[in-house]
Amino acid sequence: MPVIRTDSLPPASSLWSLHQPGDFIDCYSVASTFSPREAADRGLALPAWASHLLKLRNALVRPFGLKTGDDTGPIFPTCLETADELILGTDDKHLDFRIGLIRAEGRIYMSTWVRPHNRWGRAYLALVMPFHILISRGAVARMSTKG
Repeated sequence: MPVIRTDSLPPASSLWSLHQPGDFIDCYSVASTFSPREAADRGLALPAWASHLLKLRNALVRPFGLKTGDDTGPIFPTCLETADELILGTDDKHLDFRIGLIRAEGRIYMSTWVRPHNRWGRAYLALVMPFHILISRGAVARMSTKG
């Protein structure tokens, strides 16, 4: 089983340029030789239970006009891609979010940054947080190149 660390996002990450007081940001890392794109392709392929939760989420928020993505494109659009960093995400009515993957010192760091816009965004973030932690840790585990 790979060793997943709750970590600090490396200072070189572009996510830091977005971060302001009051924003949520977390970070997990694992030993990996994958590029950020390879790690994302591997780690963000959701297991069935998480895909079902995402479908439920989409059905529940669609009446409120929140983004739900579509079946023809990626779940999370690419915002930035270099050899050592990949940032995915989108902006919505209730919050903006990004998933950042950066390769440094033999590790892949995956971070989620969220800026809630209003009380609905803060409530949504609190509601999904337990699932976010499970899904994020599972994604990072799949990004490992060590057993």
